[in-house]
Amino acid sequence: MNKKTIMKPLDKFDRAILRIVQKDNKIPQRQIAEIVHLSAAAVQRRIAAMEKSGTIKHNSAVLDVHAVGMNITAIVEVQLRDERIETVDLAKNLFKSTPEVQQCYYVTGGISFVLIIVTADVQAYEQITRRIFAQNDFIAKYRSLITLDRVKSGSEIVIP
Repeated sequence: MNKKTIMKPLDKFDRAILRIVQKDNKIPQRQIAEIVHLSAAAVQRRIAAMEKSGTIKHNSAVLDVHAVGMNITAIVEVQLRDERIETVDLAKNLFKSTPEVQQCYYVTGGISFVLIIVTADVQAYEQITRRIFAQNDFIAKYRSLITLDRVKSGSEIVIP
């Protein structure tokens, strides 16, 4: 979020709009307007404001990983050699700049990061582990959990 942008509190209309667009962001704004009982112009202004404030971070398509040949999903626990700001920032920048890292969480509880990495096959996953873990001395250790089945994935959140 842009630090200069001030987020206004979300009202019931904003929340209703968010519930709809996070499920399908291609739904026409006039249809959203009918559902939430606002004009299409009001919906358009609210969506634009929520994009500008960072409430809506981006619009994207959710792909079927197998349909695009990305058959390995790994959940990876990463422990850094130390938790100094410089080390954490190095790791954050590395993980953000690695396209195969689909998600990255800086966490507590004995490990430093949890990553979701998606690759085509085990050989591609091995190359990623060599590049981002073995070649960086600020990584103390990592543990890979290779998924057997993607039971549920998505980015929708419950909006009260």
